[in-house]
Amino acid sequence: MPLSRITLRRTGTVTAVAAASVLLAAGAASAHVTVHPESYAKGATDGVLTFRVPNEEDSAATTKVQVFLPTDHPVLGVLVHPQDGWTAKVTTTKLKKPVETDDGTVTEAASAITFTGGKIGAGQYEDFDVAFGQLPDDTGQLTFKTLQTYSDGKVARWIEEPTGGEEPENPAPVLKLTAAGADSASTASKSTTPRAADPADSTDSTARGLGIAGLVVGVLGLAAAAFAILRGRSARS
Repeated sequence: MPLSRITLRRTGTVTAVAAASVLLAAGAASAHVTVHPESYAKGATDGVLTFRVPNEEDSAATTKVQVFLPTDHPVLGVLVHPQDGWTAKVTTTKLKKPVETDDGTVTEAASAITFTGGKIGAGQYEDFDVAFGQLPDDTGQLTFKTLQTYSDGKVARWIEEPTGGEEPENPAPVLKLTAAGADSASTASKSTTPRAADPADSTDSTARGLGIAGLVVGVLGLAAAAFAILRGRSARS
């Protein structure tokens, strides 16, 4: 078999494998629980957080979702939006350090929200909206550890925090808190509008980025194959 054909076949195989790996990575990146928007200003008031829960099992439905709120930097004034088919239970806890607000001293705050009664089927997701009265102003991010229970008894534990800039295998939803005024315009919009009909989120951005990477890999593979054919023809001549 001519060298050009061997090179072309090998290049095509490598390209296909690389493209498949990129697409698989995109699918994996979109499977975990996320919070939207990705960031709010420190101390923001009267806003909404949306927890997006995708179902990553083909043979089981999600039947329970537990979102744990940090109490060392508490989220005050939590209210849950009614969700068709779901019942929400908010658990409160006494704060070790009371929080002083314009309305007085707050000694208790929500520590967990449990959603039950509904179902998220294969290939589907559910958005759970949680309104807040005030976010903390003394930390740079909030981590919302989440447990996702399936109808077959399996529990996905989205509780790991990123370390060293790398995303863990089971990442918890993380909300970045920016300096007050750094993004005041977008924060004000987010505070007055619960959420867009189809918000652009980090998951979509990641998937798009990986998809572009896959196209680049494919183009490079075709270019390498063409170069190999030309080199083979030159060698024969």
